[in-house]
Amino acid sequence: MGFNGFFSIIFILFIIVLVICGWITKKWVSGSNDYFIAGREVGVLNNIFGVVAIGFAGTIITLGPGLAIQSGFWGSYGFGMAYLFGGLALYGLPFAPYIRRSGAHTLPEWLEMRFDSKTRTLITLSSIFGLLGIMANNVLSMALVTTGFTGWSLIATLSAIFLMFLIFTYVGGFWAISMTDFIQMCIGLVALPAMLIGLMTNYGGFSFISNNWPGDLSYLTSGITNGSLPVFSLQYPSLLTFIILFACFLVWGNNYYWLRVSSTRSESTAKKSFVYAAIILAVGPYLILTLSGLYAGTAFADTFAPNGDVSPMSAFGVVLKGLPIAIAAFALLGALAASISTSTTSLIGASSTATRDIYQKYYRPNATPKELTFPSKIITMVLGLLVWVLCFYPGGPLFLFAFSTAWLGPPSVLVLLGIWWKRTTMAGAFTGAVVGIGLTTLFTILELTNIFALSQFTHIGVVGLITTLLATVIVSLLTTPNYYGQSDWQNDGHHTSTHQLDEKELEVLTLIANGYNTMAEIRDMLGVDSAVSNRIIEKLDQNKIIYRKKYSGPGFYTFYISEASQKLV
Repeated sequence: MGFNGFFSIIFILFIIVLVICGWITKKWVSGSNDYFIAGREVGVLNNIFGVVAIGFAGTIITLGPGLAIQSGFWGSYGFGMAYLFGGLALYGLPFAPYIRRSGAHTLPEWLEMRFDSKTRTLITLSSIFGLLGIMANNVLSMALVTTGFTGWSLIATLSAIFLMFLIFTYVGGFWAISMTDFIQMCIGLVALPAMLIGLMTNYGGFSFISNNWPGDLSYLTSGITNGSLPVFSLQYPSLLTFIILFACFLVWGNNYYWLRVSSTRSESTAKKSFVYAAIILAVGPYLILTLSGLYAGTAFADTFAPNGDVSPMSAFGVVLKGLPIAIAAFALLGALAASISTSTTSLIGASSTATRDIYQKYYRPNATPKELTFPSKIITMVLGLLVWVLCFYPGGPLFLFAFSTAWLGPPSVLVLLGIWWKRTTMAGAFTGAVVGIGLTTLFTILELTNIFALSQFTHIGVVGLITTLLATVIVSLLTTPNYYGQSDWQNDGHHTSTHQLDEKELEVLTLIANGYNTMAEIRDMLGVDSAVSNRIIEKLDQNKIIYRKKYSGPGFYTFYISEASQKLV
C-alpha cells in the first residue's frame, strides 16, 4: 500500500474519533457558557495540552522548518522563543491571574468593564478579523504541508480540512475542543519524536547537517543561501518584529488565549498551564521542527527556492518523503491534528466575541446562556465560511499570519495599560484603538492595492503598536481618569458611607460577606455580563461600602467589606 492510501485510512479513523468526541461533548453543552468556556471547569492537565495544541499549530509546522531553511537554527528557534517565553509564559505569570479573577468571558467584555462600551465594540471587530485571519493561516498552512507530500489538489485539501473542523466545532464547542486537544497532542508528542528518530536513522546524526549544509556559513546562524534573521530590524521578519507580533500581539491581545484562562478552574491552573506549555513546546515540537527544517535544507537544498521551485514553507511535507511510510503518515497526521486544534480554538474565540459582544449586547441583552446556544452555533458557521476567502490572502502563510496578528495589536496595548496603569482613561483607550486600527486598515489597503508598500520600511504591526501606545498615553494624560485613577482617591476600608443600597447592590454585598469576593465569583453567581457586575462593584467602591485589595493587577478584582458597612449584611 502506498503512502496516500495508508494516510487516507488513518485520516478517516482520526475523523471518526473527532466526531465521537464531538457527539459525547454535545451532551455537556446546556448553554453558551458551556459552549464557549466549558463552564470554567477545565483542569490543569487538559489546559496544558490545550495551550500546547494552540502553540503546536499549522503556523509553526510551516514557519519552523521554513525559517530554518531561510535563516538557520537560531532564526527558526528564535521565533519560537519569542512566542513561547515572551508570549505564553509571560502571559501565564502576570496576566492570567488578573484575567481569571476579572470574570470576563471575552477580552472585549473586559474592555467595557475597564473602559467603555464603544471601546468594546471597536476591539470586537478588530479581534474577529484578526482571529479569522489566524484561522485561515492554520488551514492554509496545513493544506500546503499536506499537498507538498501527497500531491493532492490544494483546493480539495483545503475543503476537506475546512469542512472537518467547522462541523466538529459546531457540534461540541469548547468542551469538544478541550477533549480533542488532549487526544491530538498525544498523537503529536509521539509523532514528532518518531519523525526525528526516522530522520536521524535515515540520514545520520547532526553531523550530517554540519558536514553537508549547503550554505557558506554555519547552519546555526544562516540559511541555505546564507540568509540570516536580523535582530533589531523594524522590517519583517526579524527577532524584534517576532516579539511584537507573536508575543505581544498574538498572545496578549488574542481572545482565544483569554478563553483559555477564563475557562480554567482556578488562577493556579491558568498560570501553571501556560508556563508548563511553553516549556513542553520549547523542548519538544519547536526544537524538533527546527531540526527537521535543517535536515530538509541539507538533504533537499536544490528543491527549495531560490534554488528550486518549492517554497521553504512546504519543508515539513518535503522532508517526510525521506521517511518510511508509516512514520511519515503518522507525523503528517500529528501535524494535521495540531492544526485542527488551533483552528477550532481560533474559531471559537472569534464566535464567542461575535456572540457575546455584538449579538447579545445589541440584539438580545437579556438572553439566557441556554437561549444563546443555537445563535452561537449559527454565528460559528457563518464566521467559519468567511475564513475561506482569507485562505487566498496574497503572500502565503508567512504574510497572512503577520497580517492577521497586526489586527490584535491595539487590544494588546489596551490590556497592558489597562491592567497596570490605572491612569489610563476611557477617552485614551478609545482614541488609541481608533488610531491603531485606523492606520492598520489604511496601510493594509494601500499595500494590497499596490499604492504604497509600508513593508519596505517596517511592518504594519510596528506602526500599530507605536501609534496605539502613544495615542492612548497622551490622551489619557490630557483627560480625567475613572475615580480610582485620580490622585486624590483613597479607600482603605475605614470610611463611613451614607449610601442607600438597592436590591442588586445588597445581593452583591451579601455574596462578598459570604466569601464570594472576586469579580469572577460575583459575575458567575449573578449570571450577568461582566460589565453589569462591574458597574455594581464600582458604585459600592465609590461609596466606600467595599474596598479593593489593590487598584492595579489581580488585586483590582478582589473585594472586602469596609468596617463601617459590616452591619449592612
